[in-house]
Amino acid sequence: MFVDKVRISVIGGRGGDGAVAFHREKYVASGGPDGGDGGHGGNVVLRVNDNMSTLLDFRYKRKYAAQSGANGSTRRCSGKRGESLVIEVPRGTVVRDAETNQIIVDMSTNEDFIIAKGGRGGWGNAHYATPTRQVPRFAKAGLKGQERDVILELKLLADVGLVGFPNVGKSTLLSVTSNARPKIANYHFTTLYPNLGVIYVDEGVSFVMADIPGIIEGAAEGAGLGHDFLRHIDRCRLLIHVVDVSGSEGRDPVEDFNAICDELVNYSIDLSNRPMIVAANKCDLMDPESDNLSRLRTVVEAAGCELYEISAATTQGTRNLMRVAAEKLRTLPPVIVYEPEYVETLPEVADPNTFEIEHYGSTWLVTGEWLERLIQNINFDDYESRNYFDQQLRKCGLFTRLEEMGIQDGDTVDIYDLEFEYQR
Repeated sequence: MFVDKVRISVIGGRGGDGAVAFHREKYVASGGPDGGDGGHGGNVVLRVNDNMSTLLDFRYKRKYAAQSGANGSTRRCSGKRGESLVIEVPRGTVVRDAETNQIIVDMSTNEDFIIAKGGRGGWGNAHYATPTRQVPRFAKAGLKGQERDVILELKLLADVGLVGFPNVGKSTLLSVTSNARPKIANYHFTTLYPNLGVIYVDEGVSFVMADIPGIIEGAAEGAGLGHDFLRHIDRCRLLIHVVDVSGSEGRDPVEDFNAICDELVNYSIDLSNRPMIVAANKCDLMDPESDNLSRLRTVVEAAGCELYEISAATTQGTRNLMRVAAEKLRTLPPVIVYEPEYVETLPEVADPNTFEIEHYGSTWLVTGEWLERLIQNINFDDYESRNYFDQQLRKCGLFTRLEEMGIQDGDTVDIYDLEFEYQR
């Protein structure tokens, strides 16, 4: 099965918590705090694998999470960093942000890309020792890793793309000019997914050609198979438009040529302006008295394209067509690599005095960006950390606001994942 577009979730590993510990050793008095830092969470990394040609692996698994960092320990020992999770993708995979659809990275090079960063490890209590606070009994918790939804979209890396209606001979042309062996049969939509082949023209001269499944009228709006696979010719530097000039299926080659050109315009103006060669295929089956070839040549030349007569089935003219394609590729720019559009925005510094309070009976629901970040950094298993949390709530004026709104002793205060009973 050929899968070329999927949506997945990636989650960086959570940072490990800092440790609260004190040095204990015989004959050493007042050893002091020596809690180590938590390890950083692992990253989620994208890596190109040239042995992959589809995104099928992502059809059955949609959530990818890196390993969390280990907690700190005594003797100022830092926790182990979480292992990064490497996700392999086919070369040519474009990664987009699922929310904005902006391009994050084009995986067309050999460089790895961090798609989700791991969270930072929390500091141990050894960091908080000062001349006035010599026995800190609190440490910071590790931060959550980056979490995001992305869309993986495979756009084949091919120099030349074969376009045309179904059953005009594109797969046959690819098979007789390369080592590719696509399925070939005398019915429409034989080709259900793109096929790639390497064309060797001469010593040191070669290029990659893609056979794109048959495009029909309305493909740019979603008709037929062309809508799913038009994206694979986005990168092609040159298009070879294969037209059945024999009229063996009762089709008119001029109408076919104009129809495909219209679909390319509807899909992308840039794609419609891509250099194009027209291959008049099945010349061996053409009626000698037919004017199909002359009419097609007139229309093609008026469009500024060159026309070459071939018969893919008998290989007539195919070698010359490949030489012409190779010659044109020498003057064309390299395969398109998409520039990133997505800009990572740093979180703004939250205002401690900005929070919202909702009242439901005896429950008071408190929300605020600063409070959410504060909770992430508190180790609630530690007594002094809880005291620090209480001080911060009083400092930001939360308790004063609650009392002004009429909170009573015994009411429940709910702050994200934390619930506690209010006591004056």
